[in-house]
Amino acid sequence: MPEFNAPLRDMRFVLHEVFEAPALWARLPALADHVDAETADAILEEAAKVTGQLIAPLNRSGDEEGAQWQATTVTTPSGFKAAYTTYIEGGWVGLSGNPEFGGMGMPKMLAVQFEEMLYAANSSFALYSALSSGACLAIDAHATHALKSTYLPPMYEGRWAGSMCLTEAHAGTDLGIIRTRAEPQADGSFLITGSKIFITGGEQDLTENIIHLVLAKLPDAPPGPKGISLFLVPKRRVNADGSLGAANAVTCGSIEHKMGIKASATCVMNFDGACGWLIGEANKGLAAMFTMMNYERLSIGIQGIGCAETSYQNARTYARERLQSRAPTGKVAPDKVADPIIVHPDVRRMLLSMKAMTEGGRAFASYVGQQLDLSKFSDDPQEQEQASALVALLTPVAKAFFTDTGLDSCVLGQQVFGGHGYIREWGQEQLVRDVRIAQIYEGTNGIQALDLLGRKVVANGGAALRLFTRQIRQFASLPGKPYARELLDAVQRLEDVTDWLLTRAASNPNEIGAASVEYLHLFGYVAYAWLWARMADVAQSSMDADPPFYTAKLATARYYFTRLLPRILSLEQSIRAGSEPLFELDAASF
Repeated sequence: MPEFNAPLRDMRFVLHEVFEAPALWARLPALADHVDAETADAILEEAAKVTGQLIAPLNRSGDEEGAQWQATTVTTPSGFKAAYTTYIEGGWVGLSGNPEFGGMGMPKMLAVQFEEMLYAANSSFALYSALSSGACLAIDAHATHALKSTYLPPMYEGRWAGSMCLTEAHAGTDLGIIRTRAEPQADGSFLITGSKIFITGGEQDLTENIIHLVLAKLPDAPPGPKGISLFLVPKRRVNADGSLGAANAVTCGSIEHKMGIKASATCVMNFDGACGWLIGEANKGLAAMFTMMNYERLSIGIQGIGCAETSYQNARTYARERLQSRAPTGKVAPDKVADPIIVHPDVRRMLLSMKAMTEGGRAFASYVGQQLDLSKFSDDPQEQEQASALVALLTPVAKAFFTDTGLDSCVLGQQVFGGHGYIREWGQEQLVRDVRIAQIYEGTNGIQALDLLGRKVVANGGAALRLFTRQIRQFASLPGKPYARELLDAVQRLEDVTDWLLTRAASNPNEIGAASVEYLHLFGYVAYAWLWARMADVAQSSMDADPPFYTAKLATARYYFTRLLPRILSLEQSIRAGSEPLFELDAASF
């Protein structure tokens, strides 16, 4: 049975040493009195216990049993409800929530580390609270004070959950064609009618109420995306004193039978004249919903890192213990019938690839968390504006690159096990199945790539990109920085191919779509290179404090720069091939 132990040493390294988070928190007035290094470490230690001892043991049994649906009611697997009760007692749902309404107000840099642990322990379980946290964020940002006062406290407590209701059977990415409608009522409420699919946690038995955030159209709404509004629709109506009232006209019509995340209820939700309240402005619901959506995109990206970490931990243990054949250089364990497979070059290739990409992803997630904290808490308008621009630029990269490479890592972890990796009780095949969805939901990775290149790079002439690459160049230009030459070469390639695409896209609209996926991957590898150089820089200067840990960091950094970063050369060549090869074949010939 697979195990998960939170990588606390590496998390502290990234948080405290690479990004010097406590120093940042100390200069941000909203955080200075709430969190310091000691507080952060205590939270991480407790999170490691909760995820490793309470939630992780339910992962395989939850997969085997799955969520069950009967006559509109969903039952989560055995042990989930008791574990969730213990989980919310620790206040984990409201970790980074607004303190005015009962949240803990912790920084996002800390929250991303916790989310990684949660997904690594049990992706299905994690999703129930991830959707709640995202719904809270949207309500806090866009709802009236009255709605916030009523709904946020019990949601932060975890007594009520949240869901995100966007997709309809005929409308996935193209939300402008949704059919769900909202009829205004005399008391200021709205009656919501329509059906939504793929609703994570739309129904469950963990909480006493579920607060659905639903996209719908008003009777006089303009066509397309500009005619979408966002509504808060509770499963059970809420009385003026905050107590629960009658059931709302919201039911779960069925749950999906899925490849993975089987303990997470993926629901068809039917709204039959359900009572709801407008969030934000009429016909501007898409912008409000994207407050939640962008949170979920980073969160789901972290699912890729978490699953990869668990796969790596178990593959590493297996490789150290499994005896097969002798090392190419001769016997390493002469007292045994064979050597452990970790002596074989290809096994090392797989393990090092997993380690380099997972630890690189952890650093990148923390960097995005840092920018989120600056965009929210900085009292310097320019710093705040730049951080917001970087968050917008990097969110699609985080979601897509974390999950594409997370699946790759889980497949490598399965491969290390050989035949056993295909067998259920070893746990690796579940991780492959569970992480696969992360490339699809919250906007497919192809859509993330289009968002990055089309909206976040081409649309502003590469200005946001230069904001990011300027930071890389500033680091690489400092004396004595490791891998400065390789880093400057990589960032130059990224900028050059960006300029080439800007020129091409001006005359051919197909160029963006043709290049977008390879471009996002190239961007991701360059970003990881910068972060690995930063981690190597810290490791070099801190070697005496913990030689085994920092030596491993330097060895992994070298592997990244020599064996993984060169992938950008082939990605660049694919991009420069242009869109023409994609359109030589007519549709009927496929």
